[in-house]
Amino acid sequence: MVQRRRYLTPAGHDELQAELDHLKAVRRPDVAGRIHEATETGGTADNAEYDEVKNEQAFIEGRIQDLEDILANAVIAEKDENASDSVQFGSAVTVTSKGSKKRVYHLVGSAEANPLEGKISNESPVGRALLDHKVGDQVEVTTPAGVTTLKITKIA
Repeated sequence: MVQRRRYLTPAGHDELQAELDHLKAVRRPDVAGRIHEATETGGTADNAEYDEVKNEQAFIEGRIQDLEDILANAVIAEKDENASDSVQFGSAVTVTSKGSKKRVYHLVGSAEANPLEGKISNESPVGRALLDHKVGDQVEVTTPAGVTTLKITKIA
């Protein structure tokens, strides 16, 4: 299977590494201990606590595997300070849309994207549309909700 490169900001890499370290050092041993307790107190048959902890273990192991894959294929892409007049990976971009809605987007890799925190992937429709544009540019973005025009008001 061909591994896909994962672009991360330095901060995003550090966050994912910290999550991986926490899962391995804290959560994995905790769940193992809880599995042991559940088997000691009620066996494994018809034991709801055992089933719940085993499901949690499966989730943790899956997340560890995902994080290890992301970090193994990570490309740390730092913002190019010489190109600060245009939107690039790692930029914080302030845009306005129809109705004067003002939003700040941080362009990050897909592995660290979190739209609720304003972190959008450089591969998303909005992220792709904003890349390489400058303050004052208006860009049209086709999203699932329709076509939107965004005006870039600030790049940091």
